[in-house]
Amino acid sequence: MAKVSIIVPCYNQAEYLDEALQSVLDQTYNNWECIIVNDGSPDNTEEIAKIWMVKDLRFKYLFQENSGLCSARNMGISHAQGEFILPLDADDIIAKHYLNLAVQSFAKDNSLKVIYCRAEKFGIETGLWELPSFTLYNLSRNNLIFCSAFFKKKDWELVGGYDINMLYGWEDWEFWIAILKNGGNVKQLNEVGFYYRIKSNSMLRIINQENEKKMLSYLSVKHADFFVKQYGSFASMNHALMEEKNNNEVNLKSEKFVIDVFCKRFFGFTIFGKYR
Repeated sequence: MAKVSIIVPCYNQAEYLDEALQSVLDQTYNNWECIIVNDGSPDNTEEIAKIWMVKDLRFKYLFQENSGLCSARNMGISHAQGEFILPLDADDIIAKHYLNLAVQSFAKDNSLKVIYCRAEKFGIETGLWELPSFTLYNLSRNNLIFCSAFFKKKDWELVGGYDINMLYGWEDWEFWIAILKNGGNVKQLNEVGFYYRIKSNSMLRIINQENEKKMLSYLSVKHADFFVKQYGSFASMNHALMEEKNNNEVNLKSEKFVIDVFCKRFFGFTIFGKYR
């Protein structure tokens, strides 16, 4: 049986950590390890992690000075022994069949790079988390896959891991683009396997506009090849994009043009501004 490494970064989330780790212990699939990464948290994360290490030897613990979410995930994955990786934030929960269903799906289809599931919100918001269906074009417009999706460690290695420059959010979006833009299939399981806790101070709620622009600008430039390809492929069906092209009298495949259309149309700002 293939091993799954579950990576749980933790910074000031100790009050929720027991629930997350209990959902790991409850898995019907047994060949897993769970690596808890304390990202320099000032709370009692270490105390709680060590209790779980006594409960079950499959729980492991790492500590690093505070370096951010991407760095913490990368540290955990670098120590992982599993073929498959599942990130799990310390305040979220997975359903007991999630690992089993994912491993079965990977075994049946070697072309799969990413497997995720249906999800529910809990906390200050509840209900199904409705996301658009996955296509590369939809991925070029917004993130479609939450962090707790399965991928292969070898694909993480090929793209250099999570990008530590994504300091203010959107790190999952960047990562999915990086590992999927050059091929590979994605599967969404029809079952609810992930429960996403909504809190008043959730990270995406506190990204200020300036930091959002920084991250989206960086994302757009780093993966310009991806956005050029997706927007070029769909130009004939996108009247607004063709009108933008005609007004600027530029080649639709110009990277600067496509980056600016991406930023302006979806996020209200441009990077380059002039193309002539």
